[in-house]
Amino acid sequence: MNERISLTSLRGKKWDGLMGRKPLEGIRVIDLTRVLAGPYTTMMLADLGAEVIKIEQPGTGDDSREFGPFKNGESGYYIFLNRGKQGMTLNLKEPRGRQILFDLVKISDVVIENFKPGVTRKLGIDYEQLCAHNPKLIMCSISGFGQSGPLSDRPAYDLVVQAMSGMMSINGYPDSLPLRTGISLGDMSAGSGIPGTKGERNRRAEPVPG
Repeated sequence: MNERISLTSLRGKKWDGLMGRKPLEGIRVIDLTRVLAGPYTTMMLADLGAEVIKIEQPGTGDDSREFGPFKNGESGYYIFLNRGKQGMTLNLKEPRGRQILFDLVKISDVVIENFKPGVTRKLGIDYEQLCAHNPKLIMCSISGFGQSGPLSDRPAYDLVVQAMSGMMSINGYPDSLPLRTGISLGDMSAGSGIPGTKGERNRRAEPVPG
């Protein structure tokens, strides 16, 4: 069953853009992500002025709703990463849920997801399917090992990526074992190129001065 709620802003204070118009105002982003890498990316887009619509699965929502610390029964972790966004739930396993997503894609600029590679294809919401509804759509897929290649089917968290990249080997003390960095650097930089991608597409679309 699809559960739909009004697109009200999630709790969290928005940055008011003291310097005037924000660079991504007028851009609409569909956020299909969860936990950290994706939500952090879309949080930055919201801070830069984009309209971000976060879509969660009915019943459970984003996994990070269960991450502490908590205040008044709500996750501070979740609220921080999803500030300034709008929210709704859709069951993307049902035709009705997918149709609502397609309708949103038609009037949006960007879709960001961090499902395990192959999941969007199984759901019928992969790049080819979504671009059929909006040929100008930019889609960002965040995963540990890319969308193709020998390791692409493996899930990954930031700790795994830090270990396999060698980053942990240069962190810590000389006589200690490899140590994870204090922040999730991989997760927090995974989608950082999206604002530039949108800007570059707009630049190329502008007419060349005569």
